[in-house]
Amino acid sequence: MENTAKTEIFEQTPVPKAVMTLAIPTVISSLVMVIYNLADTYFVGILNDPVQNAAVTLAAPVLLAFNAVNNLFGVGSSSMMSRALGQKDYDTVHQSSAFGFYCALASGILFSLIYTVFRTPLLHTLGTNSETFAATAEYLKWTVSCGAAPAILNVVLAYMVRSEGASLHASLGTMSGCLLNIVLDPFFILPWGLNMGAAGAGLATFLSNCVACIYFFVLLYVKRGHTYVCIRPSMLHFRKQIVMGICGVGIPASIQNLLNVTGMTVLNNFTSSYGSDAVAAMGIVQKINMVPLQIALGTSQGIMPLISYNYASGNTKRMKQTLLFTMKLTLSFMTVVAVGYYLGAGGLTSLFMKNQVIIDYGTKFLHGLCISLPFLCMDFLAVGVFQACGFGKKALVFALLRKIILEIPALFLLNFLFPLYGLAYAQFTAEFILAMAAALVLLQLFCKLQKAKAAV
Repeated sequence: MENTAKTEIFEQTPVPKAVMTLAIPTVISSLVMVIYNLADTYFVGILNDPVQNAAVTLAAPVLLAFNAVNNLFGVGSSSMMSRALGQKDYDTVHQSSAFGFYCALASGILFSLIYTVFRTPLLHTLGTNSETFAATAEYLKWTVSCGAAPAILNVVLAYMVRSEGASLHASLGTMSGCLLNIVLDPFFILPWGLNMGAAGAGLATFLSNCVACIYFFVLLYVKRGHTYVCIRPSMLHFRKQIVMGICGVGIPASIQNLLNVTGMTVLNNFTSSYGSDAVAAMGIVQKINMVPLQIALGTSQGIMPLISYNYASGNTKRMKQTLLFTMKLTLSFMTVVAVGYYLGAGGLTSLFMKNQVIIDYGTKFLHGLCISLPFLCMDFLAVGVFQACGFGKKALVFALLRKIILEIPALFLLNFLFPLYGLAYAQFTAEFILAMAAALVLLQLFCKLQKAKAAV
């Protein structure tokens, strides 16, 4: 099945228009996801209880761990699907989507079982204490024990739908759940509603992810015969080409997210030794910083199908134009945001909690975090190109450099040299070095592709 309307955006649409068509819905979707995370923090913060706010922060690494599965089967299968589309291999496209879907479903169920069985030691590993254990456990009961499978599936399905250029539908599915979450949060969290605190935020998240999954199932049913995404059990095959193609990109991407979880857990453990106020403040500024971060990530994910398709079809010129246009756009935007965040750090923190101690902590934390933004977007773009082209090993090397070699050691060193406040500058240390490396590696990649094309 060849659908020329779907491939037009990859082959003929002017690069700026193609980038914006694919990236804008993805960025909006990412922003809505951040807004609903901020909504959790905002409505829990209204309770003016640092313990409840700390619970949401301490639980974050577990929810971030979902992205390990999302990337394994979402990034992996979508990259495989887009490359297969570029080669006009439609059987591989269908089978890749079925493989990714059913593996994601099985992983979500397994995730729930493992957390539920080993809940107590896992909560202690996250940095909970006698003060924060119960609230964190209640939040994770809904988001993980009950909600792991729908949370993973809705993201993986969005990746698959986006791989064929349907970025708008992918974003609408994700946003449907996020917007519902924002509506439900105050009713479940606040005293005038169910007064569940952090647990209410978890319940709202669970229900919202279920709604997002329903959207994608309905979409695939309505568009059957007109979409390359296929989740029929009969299309589930364990062909070596498909398994290796998906896992070759997905496993490094998954490891990258597991390393992010490790880094966040280390950061939270360091911060928790300074008390609940410090943890709450760090959680608030991390989520504030997630707004531009998700814009950069959404942009790099949005252009991945365009990069994949043109790499597989041999159109190096269009692939290079896509990357350069996106790079100029994101670097300019991130620089402006970093300046604004640095100057307005105190005011931004105060929006979420009217506690002067937390505002003071948050101001200094945000000063450290925001200066990494222009460099971080270069890292995201480089890794996005590697994943799109099937260069899983290069993406893994960047992940190891970012967390194991640079950021985690920087957390130990900076906390020793500048207790507590030094923690906020570890990300900048890592991203500054990685941005330089990203520019060099991408330059080498395009020189190599150009030489290979000239030799043909």
